[in-house]
Amino acid sequence: MKISDFDYYLPPELIAQTPIEPRDYARLMVLNRGGGSIAHHHFFELIDWLRAGDVLVFNDSRVIPARLNGQKTATGGRLEILLLRRLRANVWETLVKPARRATIGSQIEISNGSTKKPTLRIMAEVVELGEGGMRVISFADETQLTKLGRVPLPPYIHSPLQDVERYQTVYAREVGSVAAPTAGLHFTSELMAKIKDLGISCLFVTLHIGLDTFQPIGEDNPLEHAIHKEYGVLSAEVAEKLSQAKAAGRRIIAVGTTTARLVEAVTQLSHPTRLRPLVGWISLYILPGYRFQMVDALITNFHLPRSTLLLLVSAFAGKGLIGQAYQAAIDQKYRFYSFGDAMLIL
Repeated sequence: MKISDFDYYLPPELIAQTPIEPRDYARLMVLNRGGGSIAHHHFFELIDWLRAGDVLVFNDSRVIPARLNGQKTATGGRLEILLLRRLRANVWETLVKPARRATIGSQIEISNGSTKKPTLRIMAEVVELGEGGMRVISFADETQLTKLGRVPLPPYIHSPLQDVERYQTVYAREVGSVAAPTAGLHFTSELMAKIKDLGISCLFVTLHIGLDTFQPIGEDNPLEHAIHKEYGVLSAEVAEKLSQAKAAGRRIIAVGTTTARLVEAVTQLSHPTRLRPLVGWISLYILPGYRFQMVDALITNFHLPRSTLLLLVSAFAGKGLIGQAYQAAIDQKYRFYSFGDAMLIL
């Protein structure tokens, strides 16, 4: 297996720059693993493919305003800081550009407004160096970061976002991600109400999305790629309900690759028929050949070439079928990536 096997050409005009309105009017490709069929619908038609007793599992993580502007106090050099994950009180793992300016001991002033008349400012210090621009930074008062930061849209989105809430799911509540769990962006409150009225359970877990969303796999051999840890929570109540549903033969449908990773990681750490709750870090890396134990169906977006997310959906549906589906999406001019269209894999 080579990472080049998971490459494809996407016409740039198919990279969605703005979200569809309403949310559930995005297109929905329905991919059947059993027969290999591909059908084209809209997301509001999702309920036609669900049945009473199904369990939908959502990632309720909320995106933090993780992009900060800083200035070195010694030289005035400007920096852009992306918060990646909280290590402990006031200390964060970050990605800094340009990294060469952020050396150990660098004092950084982070402020809002103009540099001449900021209305709020905090001090920070680089305390540890990492690879590829990663820096560990200690902040004087992390409680002010949400007032200073901006929502970090992916680098392939160049159009300004008019409403920052459109990069949040309607059920987002647990603050901690640096990127949205984008499969969930298609759900509206009305659609979720219809789903519940059908007798379908909606369960919520939390996985705070980190660095791997931004980094494609650089190694020729995907097995050599090191996936970063992400913080997850799966409560005792959800663990019990998932265990009961699986024992009863009900379908477990993961909304998004992050949800699938968390549920599968918890399953690996538990008895096969009885999930245990989890509060902590996970680093499950799913590649073709992985055997899914809990997830029966998957709702997902269309992912970047050479990404861990593309490997995960290839593991779930098969590399050949995913290749056919992506080519069909390109031929049918689907919208790709974070603000793009969706796929239901059954």
